[in-house]
Amino acid sequence: MKLGTIIVSQILALCMVCVAQLHPLEPAQYQRLPSLRESARIQNAWKDERVGRIPALLKKYNMDAWLMSQREHAEDTIWWSIKNATDFGAHRRTVTLFHTNTSSLAGKPNPLLWVDNTGAVWPELLNTLKTYHPKRIVLNVDRHIAFAGGLSVGEMAVLNIQLGDRWMGCTVNEPMVAVEFVASRVDGQLEYYRKMQEIVWAMLEEGFSHQVIEPGKTTTEDLEWWFRERMQTQNVTTWNQPRVSVIVESSFPGWQGTQDVIEEGDLLHIDFGITAMGLNTDTQHMAYVLRTNGTAPETDAPKSLKAGLRKANRMQDILLANMRAGLTGNQVLRMSLDQMKTEGIEGQIFSHPIGDWGHDAGAVIGFTNLPEYVPVLGELPILPNTYYSIELYAYHFVPERNETLRFRVEENAYWVAATGSWQFVRGRQERFHLVDQRKRQRTTFTVQGVS
Repeated sequence: MKLGTIIVSQILALCMVCVAQLHPLEPAQYQRLPSLRESARIQNAWKDERVGRIPALLKKYNMDAWLMSQREHAEDTIWWSIKNATDFGAHRRTVTLFHTNTSSLAGKPNPLLWVDNTGAVWPELLNTLKTYHPKRIVLNVDRHIAFAGGLSVGEMAVLNIQLGDRWMGCTVNEPMVAVEFVASRVDGQLEYYRKMQEIVWAMLEEGFSHQVIEPGKTTTEDLEWWFRERMQTQNVTTWNQPRVSVIVESSFPGWQGTQDVIEEGDLLHIDFGITAMGLNTDTQHMAYVLRTNGTAPETDAPKSLKAGLRKANRMQDILLANMRAGLTGNQVLRMSLDQMKTEGIEGQIFSHPIGDWGHDAGAVIGFTNLPEYVPVLGELPILPNTYYSIELYAYHFVPERNETLRFRVEENAYWVAATGSWQFVRGRQERFHLVDQRKRQRTTFTVQGVS
């Protein structure tokens, strides 16, 4: 072997060993979120701060106004991000007009709001447009981006009739107004997002343990419903059903879980998130069920499994380093895949924004079915001041099983303006959750949802 090849091999091996240590040092504790009343007050303050940015956002994209019209049960996607915390649906017909606080609307309420079921809104809106005279009015009519395409066909027909060619001729499709508005966070949210992440970790540490899992009896479906029940006790909900799988070579993507009886020696995986205070999380962790019998009872996960997790952690480092604001999702994806190839890592990246929605507005970085290039959503820019779900897997051959497994991880990260970089909200998984049946035999307890 040539000297240069040896040096490169040693450097790559060192990269794998020197993965940043970001696993939390202390066990997670269940956090108490504010009361519903206090949460509503906090959420409304966040909403006001975000809405207050819209005039500057319109100017950034050379727009004069942003018009939305919706009815109860047919809300525009954006409505869910501009509503009060105590609103659970639009009322009658709700029309909102955001503006740039200039000309005849300087100092006026922003947005201007009409709630009506008689048609009185239209003469008032027309009069406002005549005095304000906007040249470019954003409508949410994009064909490709859901956050910018929430105007219903019915409301579009009504607008064509009521506003006529004069004002409909001024309407434009500028999806980045909606995308950037929904994606951008406010500073005060991070405090509570950290609490939510710690709740997630506390659930993972409890659920992936002898306290809940009895090998040979507990099923992956039992565990899924345990997580749902545990959310109830923590006064949080979810945006998708938890999915628990026993990881084998063929168990991907496992959208429905694997519905297996959990046994010693199993490698477990979960994909779930919680919802609270208008925010969402999305997390994937892995656990190992220790073999407690035989000639060599285990006290830790096998080294071959740990090596697979380290590869996934290295992929996280690579991706976060490449996620520079202004680059497109596809550019970040290409750079990361190229670096993985250089380091001899095989895997797939499918990361996405998170916040108001589990799959939030903004640039996606890969899809499970589009591993190298994503049309439209992958061509959006990485925005600062947002949250991302760093979702990916590394391939790793496990000789004891004679299988190449996917080591699947997902953690939420936030933008740090001071450094222009990303940090995990609560570290990341670098050690397997361990299920030790021997501890169960020494413990007396009752767990709701698992008999």
